[in-house]
Amino acid sequence: MNKLKKTLVFTATYNEAENIEKLISSIKKQPFNLDILIVDDNSPDGTKNIIITLQKKFKNLFLIQRESKLGLDSAHKIAYNYAKSNQYDFLITMDADLSHDPDEIKFFLINLEIYAFVIGSRYIEGGKCLMKKKRLLLSKFGNLLMKYLLRIKCNEFTTSYRGFNIKKLQNFNLDMVKTKGYSFFMGTIYEVAKQKYIIKEIPIIFKDRIKGYSKIPRLEIFRTLKNLFILSIRNLII
Repeated sequence: MNKLKKTLVFTATYNEAENIEKLISSIKKQPFNLDILIVDDNSPDGTKNIIITLQKKFKNLFLIQRESKLGLDSAHKIAYNYAKSNQYDFLITMDADLSHDPDEIKFFLINLEIYAFVIGSRYIEGGKCLMKKKRLLLSKFGNLLMKYLLRIKCNEFTTSYRGFNIKKLQNFNLDMVKTKGYSFFMGTIYEVAKQKYIIKEIPIIFKDRIKGYSKIPRLEIFRTLKNLFILSIRNLII
């Protein structure tokens, strides 16, 4: 594995004061030269203040502060364009709540040497999802439904633990993704597949958050279903 590849690790934060220091420290412990970008949506719990303090300890820790809660989709688009404009080779995105293990970054780096797009999958051999029963069933059924309706050879549509080989993705940009909120992650898979890139799944172990609380509103489930059916109809038309 070429350790000279310029790699940016990104996460979006909103009220992650209880998790962000451990996450940053864990990323920085990896035996690679990883830069970190965080987009914080003006967290009222002081998340950004912790990041600012950690910038004195860790080099190449970058923070973009936004004035209000503007959403995951726009935060990820900022990160992608930041990676492009700053000439990064790889972009790795992940959750800030410690549900994604930074020790698995090495597997993304290995596969990004070959593939343009890599996604951490809970639903392939070797993967595991440790969410509680109701959420686990909803997640499993949702991903199966997405695979069936979108007709995409992929078992994981909703996790944010992903890797992008910026140089290989010549005809792709996250700005192409029109779905918003948590549907954005499904929409990204749709656009990657539409551009004929191979979707490389690697197994990950997804842990349920211990501290803080989930930011997913119940309304988001209905919006995701709506967007899923819109994309599936678009598939039929195309």
